[in-house]
Amino acid sequence: MHLIDELTDRLALFADRADAGRQLARLLEPLRGTDALILAVPSGGVPVAAEVARVLELPLDVAVVSKVTLPWNSEVGCGAVAFDGAVRLDEEYAHRVGLTGQALTAAVERTRDKVKRRLSLFRADRPAPRLTGRTVVLVDDGVASGSTLMMAVEAVRRAGASRVLVAVPTGHVRALEALGRVADDVYCVNARSGWRFAVAEAYQTWFDEDEARVAALVAPRPTLH
Repeated sequence: MHLIDELTDRLALFADRADAGRQLARLLEPLRGTDALILAVPSGGVPVAAEVARVLELPLDVAVVSKVTLPWNSEVGCGAVAFDGAVRLDEEYAHRVGLTGQALTAAVERTRDKVKRRLSLFRADRPAPRLTGRTVVLVDDGVASGSTLMMAVEAVRRAGASRVLVAVPTGHVRALEALGRVADDVYCVNARSGWRFAVAEAYQTWFDEDEARVAALVAPRPTLH
């Protein structure tokens, strides 16, 4: 695991997601000049990943993964759906909070629909990048529990990536350690501990990313002749 010790447990460290991406790129500098592919986890991970890809001159695409959220609380998840259609559920937790039967099935289907819609929006008619034998860097704007990124790691491995790295500007130590057990390596600028953790607290400016802006960030740049 690659951390920056002097930035541990700091708050409001990044001006915004673009600034976080530039700071994260410094930690990922050894990847410059390699065949690594940067895959952003939408939506918040895209502005971060776009800066990483720009600074390191690496290709950028998306790994669409979304939480299966509770109908009464969109911030709390009980599972995730990946871009390849795979589903992981914490059924014990879902049952404990009363999300069972048809309601749980409906929540999964809503998430499947969201993933399909985002794939269409963010990739349009572009084919998915070939991952077989490549080093893939999964980038998000932060990690609290790690469940969504774990799902992304598994999906990228199924697609044939030879090496899967996770890179985030900020993350809870427990989640980073858990990700370290499934990914080949983990990079984090601002690791934090404690009972209370919010990704947003690492940022001076924080807002939900507009999907149209995210789509523009991952659109291929025209080639000049």
